[in-house]
Formats: sequence, C-alpha cells, structure tokens
Amino acid sequence: MNDTELRLLAEDDPAPVRVLRPAGRSDFLLSGDHAGRAIPHRLGALGLPESERERHIAWDIGIAGVTERLSEALDATAVLQSYSRLVIDCNRQPGLDSSIPTISELTEIPGNQDLTPAEREARRREIFAPYHQRIAELIDARIAAESRVVLVAMHSFTPVFKGVRRQVDIGVLYNRDTRLAHTLLDLLRAEGDLAVGDNEPYAVGDLTDYTVPVHAERRGLAHVEIEIRQDLIADAAGQAAWAARLARLLSAADARLREMRG
Repeated sequence: MNDTELRLLAEDDPAPVRVLRPAGRSDFLLSGDHAGRAIPHRLGALGLPESERERHIAWDIGIAGVTERLSEALDATAVLQSYSRLVIDCNRQPGLDSSIPTISELTEIPGNQDLTPAEREARRREIFAPYHQRIAELIDARIAAESRVVLVAMHSFTPVFKGVRRQVDIGVLYNRDTRLAHTLLDLLRAEGDLAVGDNEPYAVGDLTDYTVPVHAERRGLAHVEIEIRQDLIADAAGQAAWAARLARLLSAADARLREMRG
C-alpha cells in the first residue's frame, strides 16, 4: 500500500480471513464468503442499529458453526470471511452494485451511500482481496503437489425473503458443471426427510457469485455450492446435526465422483 491509499482496517480490527486446518488431509476445501458480520471500526455501524446488523442481510446466519464442525469432521481446510457482506460482499465481482450494497432486501445502508472510489478500493483491497488470495494460494499449493481439490462453497438463506416463505430445507447450487451437484442432490433426496432445492432458492451465476466461477469453474475443479435454511442451523445443535449429515453425504458424493472418473 502506498502513502496515498486510504487505510480501512485498524490494528484492533479482526483479520479479514480465518483459515481452519490449513494442512487438512481431505480433498475438500470449504469456503464461507458470508461467515462473519464484523464491521471495521472506521465505518462505525454503517448507520445501522444492532437489530439490522444481526439479520441475514449482514451475514449467513449459522454457516460459520456448520463449516467449523464440517471442517473438523472431514479434516478439511476451511477459509472463512470475518467481515459483513454489507461492508463488501465477497461473493460478488467488485464494481457491481451488489458488491457494496446501498440497500439490502428492504433496508437502506447509510454507511454505503455516496462512497468515493478510494473508499470502495480500500474495502476491496483490505477485505475482499486477502480472502480470495488465500483461497487461490491454497488451491495453487494443492495443484503444485498434484493433489485433488473439491471446492464446497458454504452458505445459508433466510426462511422468509421479502415476505415470501421459502419451501426448501437445503439447496444445491451449480452452473456449468453439474457433476458433484447432481450426485449430492440424489443423496440428499434419498435421505427422505428433506425438502431439497435444485438450484433453489438461488442458482450460481457470473453476476450473482464470485467464489465458484473464479476459483472452481475457471480451474476445472469439482465443486458445489450449498445453501442451508437459517432456522435449521441457528443453534449449536442444528449446526452439529447438519455438519454430521453433510460430512457423510459429501464423502459419499465425492466417492461416486471419483468412481465415475475411473
């Protein structure tokens, strides 16, 4: 950083990236783009009350706990973002309106209004870039070691969005590559007790996602994006149950994928 660049993070702010089990033996690499809800001290509270900063607009409720437990169960490396997606969304291409939202769902974000290019760049440089650089470095190291990489992007979704109740418990998301996603869909449906969404409530796309298109699709890596309904993982018991289920089913799906590849 040169002397003319605006500094965002202070020494007492959290690091933007949290890496669990960097030497994990699993082929799986877990990402949590919206795992945290921290806001840099210099930005105050973005003009929002605590009630708004605790809502789903600020982070993926429960997904950090699921991912932490899943990382342990699989012995898988996990990369988690510490900062709220209201500061900058680490699953959006920088420069898009949704990257630093001025309104989220029906809530205006006062601290994101009328930002200068330097303010936007500070958020990209100090929060977005280190997170994605760490993911890229971990993938590069595995490829250099001739190891497999299977990217699993972990997310959660609100049960009610703009007054409409979602009807699924878990969604399996994908775009160009359906290999792992379709296998996981079959296994989830076979559980018999779940409402499973096929690219529902969202679908992966170049304008609505960043992690999967950039880190997995461009490199040809096996991958899947998972969305779990937030009321199912709002407490530790739910997080543990879903982590255990996903550890079992992701392992089975990957075993089938390896068999298909011969």
